[in-house]
Amino acid sequence: MEYTTPITTAFEAQRATIEQSQRALEQSIEFQRTVNEAMLGSLDSQESAQRRSVELFQTAFHGYLDAVESTVPGAAATVDEVRAAVDEQFEFLLENHAEAFESVATEYEEGVDAYDELTADYLEALDEQVDLLVEAHEELEAGSVEVAEQWGEQLDQLQDQVEDLQEQVQDVQQQAAEAVDVEA
Repeated sequence: MEYTTPITTAFEAQRATIEQSQRALEQSIEFQRTVNEAMLGSLDSQESAQRRSVELFQTAFHGYLDAVESTVPGAAATVDEVRAAVDEQFEFLLENHAEAFESVATEYEEGVDAYDELTADYLEALDEQVDLLVEAHEELEAGSVEVAEQWGEQLDQLQDQVEDLQEQVQDVQQQAAEAVDVEA
């Protein structure tokens, strides 16, 4: 009779759960890396879109100044001064905008790099710990299977002894029955 199959099956299921949990964690970390890379990649397009919005606003403001210049007689000099001042402010805004996005991108990239290094170290340590856990689990399984096999062997021996004893009892009963029949 095989007594170790349920034990082995239980240990295999436990190890599969450990390994699946490890893979799930690795996949979630990889997903976060992908999100970080996508976010970093989107900063360029965000910066470009916002810069175009500022430039569009500047063009619209120039259109307004052109309309004022063409409709208000003698306003050309004043409009040129306002246009120059507005252009300076827009240039300053665009420079600050570019610097701000460059700073954000640099900081975010450094954060992503630090995260990648940290998670790589974490995953390496996790792999080592899971390997040790699985190894200890396999040793525990081997010990449990050995105990179950010994218990099974002892149970088989006990069952054989009980069967032998039952046979002896039946023989004694039969001899007693024959002895009673002979006397009668």
